[in-house]
Amino acid sequence: MVKLTVNGAERDCPADPDTPLLWALREDLGLTGTKFGCGVGACGACTVHVDGEAVRSCQMPISEVGAGSKVTTIEALSPAQADKLHPVQQAWVEAQVPQCGYCQPGMIMAVAALLARDPDPSEATIREQITNICRCGTYPRIVAAVRQAAAAARA
Repeated sequence: MVKLTVNGAERDCPADPDTPLLWALREDLGLTGTKFGCGVGACGACTVHVDGEAVRSCQMPISEVGAGSKVTTIEALSPAQADKLHPVQQAWVEAQVPQCGYCQPGMIMAVAALLARDPDPSEATIREQITNICRCGTYPRIVAAVRQAAAAARA
């Protein structure tokens, strides 16, 4: 049994310590917003935050999530008010980013971590730092949404 702090709550996870965080979240804790894409950390569909940093959860064994670490998934990105979206999520809706939507939870988590570090990233920084793969190719809308979310967060 491994203790994890996920989305603000301490949880007992029955998974083996070598289990990737992705599978512990999805299979053991029922948090299915985090998606499995490639399994090798290349696509970013599985991106979550560990202590505010974007990590590819398919490559992180739960034993590497420290005792005091905090894991945040897409389910807890929005503020506590049910009717309010995180600025990145709101920008995603307004810029009509998703097509299939499969990569979007990981993409949104990666962008939220970027904006927490850099509240006004340039287009070059966005393209350099957000390495998640969108198979639908909505990158121009993603960049526009990131710029919009950054402006909204600063306002």
